[in-house]
Amino acid sequence: MNLIDVYIQEVTRRLPEKNRKDIALELRSTIEDMLPDDYSEEDVKAVLEKLGSPVTLASGYLDRPMHLIGPRYFDVYVTLLKMILPIATVISLISVIAEYFIGYNGQEAVINVALDITGFGIWRMIEVGIQTFFWLTVVFAFIERIDKGNDQQPLTASLQKWTPDDLKNIAYIPKKKAISKCEVFGGLMWTAIWATLYFYAYHLVGVYEGGGDGLELVAPAFNQEVLLQYWPIVVILIGLEIALSIYKLVKGQWTRKMAICNTVLQLIGTVVFIIILLNTNILSHDFIMYMTDLFTITSNELKAWIIGGGIFLFAVSAAINVFDGFRKSGIR
Repeated sequence: MNLIDVYIQEVTRRLPEKNRKDIALELRSTIEDMLPDDYSEEDVKAVLEKLGSPVTLASGYLDRPMHLIGPRYFDVYVTLLKMILPIATVISLISVIAEYFIGYNGQEAVINVALDITGFGIWRMIEVGIQTFFWLTVVFAFIERIDKGNDQQPLTASLQKWTPDDLKNIAYIPKKKAISKCEVFGGLMWTAIWATLYFYAYHLVGVYEGGGDGLELVAPAFNQEVLLQYWPIVVILIGLEIALSIYKLVKGQWTRKMAICNTVLQLIGTVVFIIILLNTNILSHDFIMYMTDLFTITSNELKAWIIGGGIFLFAVSAAINVFDGFRKSGIR
């Protein structure tokens, strides 16, 4: 077996047909120049080892990369993937929740509703995750192949060559001050949950009793018509929460400006929540009758307990959230 012929074959078979003959002659000449006059098989092996793997050598003759995404774009690719993939999957789950409850007629048991949302939600998240990964990879693989520049140094997120001056634009973020992606998407998930509960409270929130087909809602807690009277301000509040979550994702750390924005949002949310709860018709008649009979209390006492307790818990939660934001923003 002629090692030189096999080596040249392994290199040229990875090259375009039109270039193979010329490169084979050039490579053979190079190998023969590196060999002594009376060479042995060991001399041939030593020369071929210096030339390296046929795959690596063939890539040097090509004007296109032999990898899908190389080191020049890999860091940018991974950074965008980490940012876009969670957003896409959370949005897909929110869309599943919205689609399901738009067509919900209130007849299906709550446990079945939860199982359906969980099953379809997980499947949709996987499907969207695969699609996002595929198309982002295709885009970067295409960019990798149309980039004809000789400089293959890794690029920064701004698609520029890295220089020491880039360090001036990067702030050191203490671990306790950093905002994790889990925190951001947990906030988005919570927004989706409470928004769903608000707009479908009549079908979801109330007193349940066991039946033949599982739990059955026998006394909805809230009057849906009253809740829907405040839908414009609630939609604005949802938009503000989403905007703050995106702002957290972009900044990646708590700042004083972010803490102030969070305080304003918590204040607006608390005021809106109190205004809605103080509406005298917020609780449904069936729920009031059921609970007063169950606990042998008057309707006024029931409303005082529920509304007072709700306002207290919401205010305490908002205060803790505001305090935590300013505490983290002050960490050096």
